Amino acid sequence: MLNLSVILEDSAKRYAAKPAFTFGETTLNFAQVNGAANQVANGLVKLGIKPGDKVALSCLNLPYFPIAYFGILKAGATVVPLSVLLKQDEIAYHLTDSDSVAYFCFTGTADLPMAQMGKAGFDEVATCTNFIEITADPKSGPTIDGAMTLGGLMNGQAPTFETSQTSAEDTAVIIYTSGTTGRPKGAELTHSNLMLNGILAADLGKMNNEDVTLIVLPLFHIFAMTCLMNAGIYRGSHGVLLPRFEAETAFGLMAKHDVTIFAGVPTMYWGLLNYTDPKFDYDAISKKIKVGLSGGAALPVQVLKDCEARFGFKILEGYGMSEGSPVVTFNHMDTETKAGSVGTPVWGVEVKLVDDKGDEVPQGERGELLYRGHNVTKGYYKKTEANAKTIVDGWLHSGDVAIKDEDGYYFIVDRTKDMIIRGGLNVYPREVEEVMIKHDDVSLVAVIGIPDDKMGEEIKAYIVLEEGAKITEDELMAYTKENIAAYKYPRIVEFIDALPMSATGKILKKELRKMV
Repeated sequence: MLNLSVILEDSAKRYAAKPAFTFGETTLNFAQVNGAANQVANGLVKLGIKPGDKVALSCLNLPYFPIAYFGILKAGATVVPLSVLLKQDEIAYHLTDSDSVAYFCFTGTADLPMAQMGKAGFDEVATCTNFIEITADPKSGPTIDGAMTLGGLMNGQAPTFETSQTSAEDTAVIIYTSGTTGRPKGAELTHSNLMLNGILAADLGKMNNEDVTLIVLPLFHIFAMTCLMNAGIYRGSHGVLLPRFEAETAFGLMAKHDVTIFAGVPTMYWGLLNYTDPKFDYDAISKKIKVGLSGGAALPVQVLKDCEARFGFKILEGYGMSEGSPVVTFNHMDTETKAGSVGTPVWGVEVKLVDDKGDEVPQGERGELLYRGHNVTKGYYKKTEANAKTIVDGWLHSGDVAIKDEDGYYFIVDRTKDMIIRGGLNVYPREVEEVMIKHDDVSLVAVIGIPDDKMGEEIKAYIVLEEGAKITEDELMAYTKENIAAYKYPRIVEFIDALPMSATGKILKKELRKMV
């Protein structure tokens, strides 16, 4: 028997009075977080929630997230984390598709009315019968008429609970993929999947109970959920919560709390790199940080090198996906790292690269990345056909293109679905982006393929320029042509003030395609 919530219960015994999570001026220790999660579990049981039921959760990076998350797990139910940016119809789809019977939803902010949107989506789903508003002040009443509050659910409940004895292979979390093709699918991650991946993540970051981690990656995303929240709780480290990334705020929290571990997606590292206000002692901040972790998307080599040069701490890039709990490969603190590489397979995980016939490709050649091991999802919830295509003989087909070098390090080339076929020749956007971002006038770049009558697809680059840059589209195309094969350089360049990004900081290429 295994329930993922044992990591919180164990740390509540070992590190009861140590800070677990801080938001603003509020800090909760491990005993307090565990006690509050027990109250949530008791409240859910009183509502009639049973082991195996699905309970959705929409919440910003606030202490309420781990409290509700582990309360749901303790009750034996399955957590369905939802993006805080979902709209009414999307919320209704996720609640329906996951068979959720209850929904925790944070009130939101002035520019992000989450509870209003959440209740509207909830009202469309007859099978989801409990709407629980997470208010900013747990003692306040609901902002939504007729809603129960998290504070109300917990009120009068005991801070002790006998955790449901779930099986290691029971589903702990249903995490929805981004839906780059078709509607999002819910990957079922087991208690074992998440437990082992959390332990691995803690080991990769050499995390200990003296560490302070800045958690700005959204907790509803698998990267932060496993590699920061679960790994941190397991090791008894202190998580400082930041709901929305802003470089100024991030640096301020790093300085105030002596942060030792930072994890982000590439656009966050780019944001830190481009923030230069002299009010911060960057050397002092950087000396406290022992490691930076990067994932979620490919970190441009130039950004990696510039960050390490400016800040001095090592940045470890890894590769993962929701279906992999998420970590598949990673670089390591105590071994050589290679710029642009996502490292080697983590313990217990096998990786291979295959061609379109399913045959393994020789070392140094491109192939689709497949992996198998303890991290692989048990499948997409209620998606038999997708499961048969995605997981074959235990190997999960990632849809990502990679190469492996002579030392066994993997390099992600691109998504198979993002690959551009121009005049019958394959062009991988990341390769073009890596060339273009090296230009001094280029701050950020995204390359996509657009329909073209003559070539089938043509290459287009969207560029965010450095402040004060004067380069023209033609000059940038000429620069790129000089540094890459002629069939690969973009024939269309468009300067743009900002690139569309997801709640996790990923560049949304599907939104760029809509702009064509």
